[in-house]
Amino acid sequence: MRQILQDLRNGETQLVEVPCPNNSKGTLLIRSVASLVSVGTEKMLINFGKASWINKARSQPDKVRQVIDKVKTDGVVTTINAINSKLSNRIPLGYSNVGRVLEVGSSVEGYSKGDLVVSNGPHAEIVCVEKNLCALVPKSVAAEEAAFTVIGSIGLQGIRLMRPSLGEYIVVTGLGLIGLLSVQILKAHGCRVIGIDFDAGKCQLARSLGAETIELSSGVDPVSVTNRITNGRGVDGVLITASTSSNEPIHQAAMMCRQRGRIILIGVTGLELSRADFYEKELSFQVSCSYGPGRYDPSYEQEGNDYPVGLVRWTERRNFEAVLQLMDDGAIDVRALISHQYDFSDAVKGYGHIGSGESLGILLKYEDPATREKCAEAGFRSQSVRVTQRADVQGGSVCVGLIGAGGFTGQVLLPALLKTKAHLRTIVSAKGVSGTQLAKRFKFEISSTDHSEVFDDPKIDTIIISTRHNTHGELVLRALNAGKRVYVEKPLCIKPEELESIESCYNGLCSEGAKPYLMVGFNRRFAPQIQKIRAMLVELDGPKAFVMRINSGAIPKLHWTQDMEVGGGRMIGEGCHFIDLLRFLADSSIRSIRSSNCTSPGSLGPRDTISVFIEFLDGSIGTVHYFSNGHRAVMKERLEIFCAGRVLELENFRRLQAYGWKSFKSMNLWRQDKGHSGEMQALVSSLEEKSESPIPFEQIVEVTRASFQAAGLLPNLSLIQQD
Repeated sequence: MRQILQDLRNGETQLVEVPCPNNSKGTLLIRSVASLVSVGTEKMLINFGKASWINKARSQPDKVRQVIDKVKTDGVVTTINAINSKLSNRIPLGYSNVGRVLEVGSSVEGYSKGDLVVSNGPHAEIVCVEKNLCALVPKSVAAEEAAFTVIGSIGLQGIRLMRPSLGEYIVVTGLGLIGLLSVQILKAHGCRVIGIDFDAGKCQLARSLGAETIELSSGVDPVSVTNRITNGRGVDGVLITASTSSNEPIHQAAMMCRQRGRIILIGVTGLELSRADFYEKELSFQVSCSYGPGRYDPSYEQEGNDYPVGLVRWTERRNFEAVLQLMDDGAIDVRALISHQYDFSDAVKGYGHIGSGESLGILLKYEDPATREKCAEAGFRSQSVRVTQRADVQGGSVCVGLIGAGGFTGQVLLPALLKTKAHLRTIVSAKGVSGTQLAKRFKFEISSTDHSEVFDDPKIDTIIISTRHNTHGELVLRALNAGKRVYVEKPLCIKPEELESIESCYNGLCSEGAKPYLMVGFNRRFAPQIQKIRAMLVELDGPKAFVMRINSGAIPKLHWTQDMEVGGGRMIGEGCHFIDLLRFLADSSIRSIRSSNCTSPGSLGPRDTISVFIEFLDGSIGTVHYFSNGHRAVMKERLEIFCAGRVLELENFRRLQAYGWKSFKSMNLWRQDKGHSGEMQALVSSLEEKSESPIPFEQIVEVTRASFQAAGLLPNLSLIQQD
């Protein structure tokens, strides 16, 4: 199938062949009929892409500060590579889709195959959308009209926050799509509406929809005009849907309002507020968030958990339904808002109108003859596309199938894997876009959205798993049972029962005479400075004392890594790295482990500021201080080792200092090296030689169990039973 993507490096809009997304629990698979180009939002993204590096930086000063901090801690080269990797992504455009249901996922009720639905799906021939971001289209509403639903709901949410009442005067500043739809919704509320814009044509259109208008290009003072219209009382509220860097719309809104008037910002403006403007009138100001309650809440949007209607009357989906009902009743008429229509095959031409004076509603239609013919072909819904011809792919005896195409995969794992001689055959991603982009960059043969492509392909002998943590255990078991050699990014799994299943499967296969290959992505073992430290410690007698401090930084409570059912929490998801590192350097089994959390009494926040205390069988001890409550300007990782009157200090995998060694003082690197390249080389070399995993299975199990214990999933008992 085809989808519209935008290149962040240069702003180019492309129509790209990608695999059909895979339907899953809680989602609808939808064949697009029409979609609406959001001129404001999509123009902003395109302009960002076309901007120079300097202008990109100026538009995102908060990101510049993050870059400066990263340069200080990780170095210039590492930072530049991370930025280039981010900007190499092509992002999907569009969020106003109408289509026919192809498949209904499990746990989804109220929809049937063939239903016409709206969703916030992108511009693509087939989309997969979570159920709470979809709504049924009434039979009397055409698909082309329904395509305006999501845009309309953005205006509706702002209006709900304003709480207008019958007869009130409401100003709408900015008469683009959202503004003109808001005019009609406010009229349906029984409000007197005043529209403000620089564009005479948009003002004329607003008048045809029942609004009084103020054309700013004529030089008229909008405050004086609104005072005249309201007989000097001032307006009751101002809805700002304009997009500008100026502070003037906010200032004008305050001047227009009566005492205790309401100002709601839907668009983008400068936000240097004057206290005097708001103080004397006791004005209220609020920023509206997209389609309504539920937006950016993973529990609502991704997991499909609805809010009780008695407590949250208007959610995202219910706002969609309300806009559709207004269309069904004739209160919203969008026909005059359609300025251009294009068949999807010519969609890129449509983007040429963005920013032009005559553009308003650019509609993309998917049911042109060429598309209908393609719909009849099985390939239209293919979950795999060939990206690179085999002759163009580097050879090698190791044939890899990769599951997962997130940021870490593209920025770290694949650049390291590309340095080896592995043959990259198939990459699988959930919706196909990120996988196809990485397939092109790293010369995979095939991009797919179907896991079976890697499990059932006899050419693939090695499966790399780099997905969200909650899928690791299941995918590892499936790969082992398929007879594949397995590399899985940390953690191995996130639940003790999953670990038991993996142990049982591994040992069962061993008893059958075929020892499986399993490796976990504990990359820090393979860092050049860690390899040097290990060689130096082997020469010393006596137990060692380790202090590992990680300035991990705060992550929001709602982030998936903090969800114990999805990410496993940060100690299991990332802290396992450092337990493994100390286990590797001690070269001794863990005797016992205990942990202590830094939390306020009764706190329900994340348990991600934690100290872990480890005892090893040889008498060595170690502490892992995983702290999320520090400052980002401080280096992330620091390791200190004390043994036999000597000390080693490793700062952020860049600077290694030794004290007490006559023949060695330091090992400093120009760029940070956490061992990813060394790890991938060790992985592929062992696979080529058909030798065992560079990390023994027993140590993988030991470290995984220790991380469960540190996270509180297992009791603080000795891991090694003593006689």
